[in-house]
Amino acid sequence: MSAHAHHRGSNPFVTSAQATLHCLTGCVIGEVAGLLIGVGLGLSVGPIIALATVLAYLSGMTLGLVPVMRSQNKTFLEALKLIWIGEVLSIGVMEIFMNGADYMVGGMQTGTILSPVFWAGIAVAVPAGFLAAWPVNWWLLKRDLKNCH
Repeated sequence: MSAHAHHRGSNPFVTSAQATLHCLTGCVIGEVAGLLIGVGLGLSVGPIIALATVLAYLSGMTLGLVPVMRSQNKTFLEALKLIWIGEVLSIGVMEIFMNGADYMVGGMQTGTILSPVFWAGIAVAVPAGFLAAWPVNWWLLKRDLKNCH
């Protein structure tokens, strides 16, 4: 049985949107934490992006791993083998577009998390990440490279 056979008959665009929202949830947790910490500490743009990306991968992979470990009774490594390709690609695309959008708005350059521009950067980055990763998740699901958890 394929990784997403339980979704047969459902709209692939809806399924991929749901998978993208799930992935986005994990990314946003880490991304925002990284931005808050980096800007709060007065780091420059490069270290802020690196911190936000590392934390987005940690939280995104955790939200991908835990449901598979629980629902399929898998160990950490077994679950990682099942999800890593889809999660790494999806999170990677999200991070490129989220960090790019935030940078273009100027959110990570404000120097303070109290600035409306900081929050505007996040407000623009989140939908940018979703829109960029949605077709990637559609492609991954279509080729059984991503698991719907």
